[in-house]
Amino acid sequence: MKKALFLFLISVSAFAQIERVEPPFWYADMNLSKVQIMFYGKNIAQYNVSVSNNISIENIKKTENPNYVFVTVDTKNASVSELTFSFKNKDKVAFTKKYELKKRRANSKFRKSYDSSDMIYLIMSDRFANGNPNNDSDKSLTEKADRNNPNGRHGGDIEGIIKNLDYLKELGATAVWPTPLCEDNDARGSYHTYGQSDVYKIDPRFGTNEDYVRLSAELHQRGMKNIMDYVTNHWGWQHWMYKDLPTHDWVHQFPQFTNSNYRMTTQFDPNASAIDAKNCMDGWFVPSMPDLNQSNPLVLNYLIQNAIWWIEYADLDGFRVDTYSYNDKDGIAKWTKAITDEYPNFNIVGEVWMHDQAQMAFWQKDSKIGAIQSYNSHLPSVMDFTLHDAFGNVFNEDKGEWDKGMIKVYDNFTNDFLYPNINNLLIFAENHDTNRFNQAYKKDFKKYQMAMTLLATVRGIPQLYYGSEIGMDGDKGKGDGDIRHDFPGGWNGDTNNAFTTSGRTAEQQQFFGFTSKLFTWRKSKDVIHFGKMKHYIPVDNVYVYFRYNETDSVMVIINNSTETKTFKTNRFAESIQSRQAGKDILSNKTIDLKNDITIEGKSVLILELK
Repeated sequence: MKKALFLFLISVSAFAQIERVEPPFWYADMNLSKVQIMFYGKNIAQYNVSVSNNISIENIKKTENPNYVFVTVDTKNASVSELTFSFKNKDKVAFTKKYELKKRRANSKFRKSYDSSDMIYLIMSDRFANGNPNNDSDKSLTEKADRNNPNGRHGGDIEGIIKNLDYLKELGATAVWPTPLCEDNDARGSYHTYGQSDVYKIDPRFGTNEDYVRLSAELHQRGMKNIMDYVTNHWGWQHWMYKDLPTHDWVHQFPQFTNSNYRMTTQFDPNASAIDAKNCMDGWFVPSMPDLNQSNPLVLNYLIQNAIWWIEYADLDGFRVDTYSYNDKDGIAKWTKAITDEYPNFNIVGEVWMHDQAQMAFWQKDSKIGAIQSYNSHLPSVMDFTLHDAFGNVFNEDKGEWDKGMIKVYDNFTNDFLYPNINNLLIFAENHDTNRFNQAYKKDFKKYQMAMTLLATVRGIPQLYYGSEIGMDGDKGKGDGDIRHDFPGGWNGDTNNAFTTSGRTAEQQQFFGFTSKLFTWRKSKDVIHFGKMKHYIPVDNVYVYFRYNETDSVMVIINNSTETKTFKTNRFAESIQSRQAGKDILSNKTIDLKNDITIEGKSVLILELK
């Protein structure tokens, strides 16, 4: 009896040696077959490691921290199976650890991603809907729910998103981008979840890993897509690994705290000083977000495998990558290429918050601008921040002048030649970091119509920020909490439920009805998704452009003047060609193209030409 108890205690002690294994499992038949498995436990580096099933160990890396060992195994010809890792001390097995190679989903490698046929709905995950009030706070995490605090956690969660997917489908959304869902254990402001403390675990206040898998499944049942908001540049200072770093250079270290200078131009500026470039890439975004060192191969492999693991495990359809252009540019290019090598159709859009098209185009895959410096980011998509800049005040500029009014929008598209893939730009009027559109324009419905018409009908992938479609506003000047209000009806007890027709106010229904009609129409229009664009210099603040392919043509007219305008159509003969009429998709009225066209002030026409 004593001997059995002794062996039991030895066994418990042995298994306690391993506190974490990451990735927690892998998949057979992956392009990335050489897997770097991290074992973490007190003094685990003292042991020798072997593995079963004739799997080859390519490398064992032990660092200055004895609590880590990185074991790279080659799974190229391995079948779905359970491996056994043995940890030995003087040739005696001290303990073992099972490790599973799982079966991939059918055709996983060639999964379809989002593209310009989609409309992406951006959700502030904590502020959309509280589907499970029981998980609003979690005893294992510091910050508790406080809906009265605009910068606190309010209780939005994965269940809330799932319960309102039919609302999103009715709106015309085809893809969902929730802000990050992995654990963030910051004591304050953790609701945005960009300072993650565990990147293999969904924050319990949002749900579970299984809930996230279910979100993908529910979206796919509706023909919709799940886009993960991924962060490569930094973690949160409460990340478990930051408290016990594997290597000193796992994060960028300085003699004293060094903030990023945020000057992303130093990434490609031929005249930039080395110190400025270093401080941009290696400086911390904010003091609570340790800056990850992608030039460290252990870090880079960790991030690559984590990203691929989530794609495979949660059946994801794409990534949006936060602060993309702050990363080590060579490291982030390798990260991006590894993912697209694994999934050739997988789309990744990077946040490249710059205000010059040439600078943004530098970051898109196969950029000729990047090629001047022998650089290729391999990033399929970037965010069109210069178009967003134009959205900021253009609809308040009632008179078309040399540099005011719709010429701003026209000029943005004149630089489309800089981008290698113009259809794969993410376009938006606002997002979770900007002033609310309906704040800037004081909920002016006509100006909203013009903006959404532009967003829905020009090249690129439109992204709508949650609540825009019901007229939600918010002032960035008052802080981020004000541009991230709770969606009305997402919480038990809300007196206004904008998720339902009967629950909306008249104003909310006006905004929703228009947005739903516009983006539902867009869903089936290949000419809008992938067609060419021809535009005409705005006259009297009226902007006219055509989207066309071999069979279809759509004429869009935006009158940004306050006055009714009448104009002849002969100027557009090369686009109209032999077509006689156009049907306005909003009013269902038919416009005779042989006669003059009249359009009211601050209004739009979207004409399907016949």
